[in-house]
Amino acid sequence: MKQITILLKLIPAIACLISFGMLNAQTSREMVRGVVIDEFNEPLVGVTIVLEGTSTGTVTNLDGRFSLALSKGKNTIKVSYIGYKTQMIDVDKEELRIKLEPLSQSLTEVVVVGYGTQKKKDLTGSVATIGDKDFNEGLISSPEQLVNGKIAGVQIINGGGSPTSGSTIRIRGGASLNASNDPLIVLDGVPMEVGGTVSGSGNLLSLINPNDIESMTILKDASSTAIYGSRASNGVIIITTKKGKGDKVKVNFSTTNSVQTRTATADMLSKDEFINIVSNRGTEAQRLLLGSASTDWNDQVFTTALGTDNSLSLMGRITNTLPFRVSLGYYNQDGILKTDNATRYTGSLSLSPTFFDEHLRFNFNAKGTLGKNRFANTSAIWGGATHNPTIPVYSGMETFGGYNEAVDAKGMPITGATGNPLGLLKNYKSTSKVYRFIGNADVDYSMHFLPELRFHATLGYDYSKGQGDIYVPAYAYQYYNTGGRNYSYGPQENHNKLFTTYLNYNKEFSAIKSVLDLTLGYDYQYWKYTNAFYEELNCNGDVQASSAPDDQRHVLISYYGRVNFSYDSRYLLTATIRRDGSSRFSPQNRWGAFPSVALAWRISNEPFFKLNNVVNDLKLRVSYGKTGQQDGIANYSYIPLYTLSQPGASYMFGGLPIATYRPQAYNETLKWETTDSYNIGFDIALLENRISASFDYYQRKTKDLLATVPSAAGTNFNKQILTNVGNTESKGFEFSINATPVQTKDFTWTVSANATWQKNKITNLTLVEGAEKTNTLAGPYIDSYQMQVLTEGYAPYSFYVYKQIYDETTGKPIENLYADLNGDGVSDSKDLYRYHSPSPDWFVGFSTSLQYKKWTLSTSLRGSIGNYVYNGMAMNTGAWSTMSYNAFQLNNLHSSYLKTGFVDRQYLSDHYVENASFIKMDNLSLAYNFGNITKWCKLNASVMVQNVFTITKYSGVDPEVANGVDTSVYPRPRIYSISLGFEF
Repeated sequence: MKQITILLKLIPAIACLISFGMLNAQTSREMVRGVVIDEFNEPLVGVTIVLEGTSTGTVTNLDGRFSLALSKGKNTIKVSYIGYKTQMIDVDKEELRIKLEPLSQSLTEVVVVGYGTQKKKDLTGSVATIGDKDFNEGLISSPEQLVNGKIAGVQIINGGGSPTSGSTIRIRGGASLNASNDPLIVLDGVPMEVGGTVSGSGNLLSLINPNDIESMTILKDASSTAIYGSRASNGVIIITTKKGKGDKVKVNFSTTNSVQTRTATADMLSKDEFINIVSNRGTEAQRLLLGSASTDWNDQVFTTALGTDNSLSLMGRITNTLPFRVSLGYYNQDGILKTDNATRYTGSLSLSPTFFDEHLRFNFNAKGTLGKNRFANTSAIWGGATHNPTIPVYSGMETFGGYNEAVDAKGMPITGATGNPLGLLKNYKSTSKVYRFIGNADVDYSMHFLPELRFHATLGYDYSKGQGDIYVPAYAYQYYNTGGRNYSYGPQENHNKLFTTYLNYNKEFSAIKSVLDLTLGYDYQYWKYTNAFYEELNCNGDVQASSAPDDQRHVLISYYGRVNFSYDSRYLLTATIRRDGSSRFSPQNRWGAFPSVALAWRISNEPFFKLNNVVNDLKLRVSYGKTGQQDGIANYSYIPLYTLSQPGASYMFGGLPIATYRPQAYNETLKWETTDSYNIGFDIALLENRISASFDYYQRKTKDLLATVPSAAGTNFNKQILTNVGNTESKGFEFSINATPVQTKDFTWTVSANATWQKNKITNLTLVEGAEKTNTLAGPYIDSYQMQVLTEGYAPYSFYVYKQIYDETTGKPIENLYADLNGDGVSDSKDLYRYHSPSPDWFVGFSTSLQYKKWTLSTSLRGSIGNYVYNGMAMNTGAWSTMSYNAFQLNNLHSSYLKTGFVDRQYLSDHYVENASFIKMDNLSLAYNFGNITKWCKLNASVMVQNVFTITKYSGVDPEVANGVDTSVYPRPRIYSISLGFEF
């Protein structure tokens, strides 16, 4: 808090500086003001306006506006912007409206980077920006889906078909093992908690309305991310929301209405195949369990789902100095699994007032969200695949709510039996309410006495609260023996508070053809999580489980600096350093320093390139940087703590059981996980910027991994402990290209493509140098088995399985027969080997758009090559022993049983590790721009199909599995939607 006290003491001094600047402002000189717009009448940001014959100039702000003092005898201004024709304008009035004519597609827009903006042509790092005109369209439930498949090096895997599911986002594959691999997300200057969530929310990021987002910038290499220091090892996504702009008030209303249908489900035996197998191979008792009904259980649990997404916004100016934007949103989406629903109400307000000839600027943003969710019982998906297709849905009796269930001779539920899939959905009600508020207030003052010097400060607050209710009636098959469930959880509250301030000095030195941009700043960020006392009750009010209330806090304090220097627009330098202190580490290990440096050479600006009519821009980039990691670990792992013991570990006192506390494991030597990154790349633009491309090659080395490993007996209070152990390496290259092959008056064809190749491997996983290599099991469980492993020299989470032996005559796998890989004559656990990994070798994206007059046809595709998936659904249901776990119920079998004939499940057979490479068409749309349908209304309309098709050899439901183990997938639906956009 000492740093805040010092800054507060500086406020009077800053106020004096502002007052002094205002009093000394040159008011005697004539001023010209105006706005610069593009061919679409939209404001242009960063346009240079120079008083002809002088070095006096300015640039347009976010609203395209500018003001400039005129000198005596000088009344001609030069207006220039890359990609547009330069104009010389004689000033004959105080307020100008300047419309620029495009030369060709601009390569050099202004890009939002950490703590400021830069022109794209001046970037030295690996940075990609996608604006709202290039976002994925259709029904979008969460912001990350806007850019899926659009950016090289960025892989986004949706968690499934539920409207409440989140996504796994990876930039260059991630850099850690046990700590977080999620990128840092910065919303309007407020860094959000990495991996943050709240009770009752399946996806906290979905509480941000995608319709409010103007652009998303992805920082990939350490040169661009190091300004965020300790949270930037996995890349940074900067989200900028829409602000007020333009001179007139505009009203926009858009609505997207959709129908979602089921695609693939697990490939199980048909009813006839099931009856035939049971009749021919089953016991008499099993044959007696066959019924006479014909029930498609997938039809019972899945349905056609309807959805709608609506957004209303007002944007413009209240006065010349007060741009504003206000919006309201309503989103409601049913899941294709019955009883699944997500509803979201959003509101946002943006005010951007300016004062004193735009020297003093404020920016106020407030976003509020109410999310209401109904979570389906997803175990019904497993039941829909495996339930006996010959029995009816209903029993005709009142027991268990009328649903047909497996019971013993006394009519009681069978332990371990699968419940009626429809009953699991209808007799289960889980609802939640989630609230979120994100607000920030920015002040930016360009000193009157020194306009090149700016003072910027931000106060940010991100608050979320979640709570919910779960009800299962006492008569339901689920929890029948324990009286159902009827309880509430939460509220859980998350607080994220930010104070950041920096000084920026930007000066062009015409005499030496140089530009200097210097930033110095300070951050203070505070997080607090609280969770109420939790009791899980049955319908009689009896306690089934409980947990103590929780209060978690941590703080991050940072100092940072960055210098950008360019000479003659040919030689560019960016150097950054950030020093972070985290409360998650002990005082002796608390601070970490994270530097970076990048150089760029714009070859196209060299004299020998001036006569080149083909290459418009060519820039070579090279960078190095160090970033840190402290996310994804507990807040107090370095200090001794006590926690409530397990149920039953109590002490009788006064005849009553008193809960006891036990010590937790801790490690006082914890320190930063760090990543060193190297990047080399180039950017090129050809044929009047009709073709632009970028190429990057990178290497990353992470050391002092924050990992949970076994601890020696008697050395701590747990058999596992979080510590710094091991190293990883990754490398890859990325390529992206944007082209406009055809551009005429009536017809335009644009193409965008990207490709990424990457390799990750673990280089060390031991605390002792030279120690024997170890295999640490990892990943999801199926029963007590894990199919993935962490091993030095291999990709993280490689599959760890036996090599299956096949019959030479039939080609069928031989049950329980595996290759003796170590040659000791015995097939045992020593013969397990590492076989592929879930990470793809390549992933690619492709988008194209054909525009003819008012019609536009567009599509986006994605591909993944070299990724493998363990088909746990086929293994778990593809053996005869899974037909009947008890004497009262039959289960359907996976169709793979017809090919293998396995009696028992082969948990660790490589037979189930399948190539899951795929090509997906994410969307296909046709749009028509009606233009003015009345004097005061414009209309755009489009029809779209999402999740159009998937091409893959993978035999499971979907080859896109985030963790590489497919157990029971919520199918991603096919979505048909109609969108209408009105502008008033």
